[in-house]
Amino acid sequence: MAAQIFSAITVIIVGVGGCVAYFWGANKLVDIIFPSRGVAGAAAIDNLRRQGMIRPWLFVGPAMIILTIYLIYPVVETLRLSLLDRGGANFVGFANYEWALGDREFRTSILNNIIWLAVVPAACTFLGLIIAVLTDKIWWGTIAKSLIFLPLAISFVGASVIWKFIYEYRGAGQTQIGLLNAIIQYFGGQPQVWISLPFWNNFFLMIILIWIQTGFAMVILSSALRGIPEETLEAAVIDGANPFQIFWKIMVPQIWGTIAVVWTTITILVLKVFDIVLTMTNGQWNSQVLANLMFDWMFRGGGDFGRGATIAIIIMIAVIPIMVWNIRQANKETGGH
Repeated sequence: MAAQIFSAITVIIVGVGGCVAYFWGANKLVDIIFPSRGVAGAAAIDNLRRQGMIRPWLFVGPAMIILTIYLIYPVVETLRLSLLDRGGANFVGFANYEWALGDREFRTSILNNIIWLAVVPAACTFLGLIIAVLTDKIWWGTIAKSLIFLPLAISFVGASVIWKFIYEYRGAGQTQIGLLNAIIQYFGGQPQVWISLPFWNNFFLMIILIWIQTGFAMVILSSALRGIPEETLEAAVIDGANPFQIFWKIMVPQIWGTIAVVWTTITILVLKVFDIVLTMTNGQWNSQVLANLMFDWMFRGGGDFGRGATIAIIIMIAVIPIMVWNIRQANKETGGH
């Protein structure tokens, strides 16, 4: 434990210190090569102009290099692997994509992802918006928001472990330690192995992600609601609008851009959902999703790099239109700046 803490502290010090040293040294080097002090007339002006041209690249350059190494190169390499066989040695063209379209487990994963996409973003956005509105009206709203936001600080694996205890099942005649089964047993119901119920287990897994992401939606939408002019709301009250009408006809339309951004952000997250399914069911009982299926093919079952890479490319293709739309919405919100 002590060694891990020491390693973490060392990484932080070296990382932050390295960044500071780089930017300080790079700026110092530019000042030495193109001095603006002690130089008069046109030479000083030319050096200042050169400094202005170089300095932005000192900041952007490392980010672009890292982006190329950790984002662009992996995409190109994954695309290449998707056209190769199991071992990544022989070219097979689009055979892996043909396999994906004909594979039953792949189709199940697509169907499950569609269900996740239909439920999770809508539930998170709706609950986040409702909570944001309601907590602004009560004196302990800040405390309520803090508690609702808290799950966002928990990792997906940690949240899954917490909810495993809620869904826990013990055999007949045993004391049910799972919260859900304990409640059902208390009221005379029959305990169930909830995460093994085909189709319905998907919804039990979705609840975990909704629990985590509702706090994110609430915080963003709460900030947007605070940007609505008070004069608009007061005018609506004077005109006789009830709270329901104010919410749907005034608040929602004015923050619709923010709602759309929150919705699409959670949609992208859902397309990549992996940790929850891996921890709770590992894709069993018809709960498989694309990201977990990709992991299975890439690192399990002997490792099929071609099929794993194919599923990764399909996920990326599904995410790209949503990201483009999200960026356009953000540009509209900022007026293109």
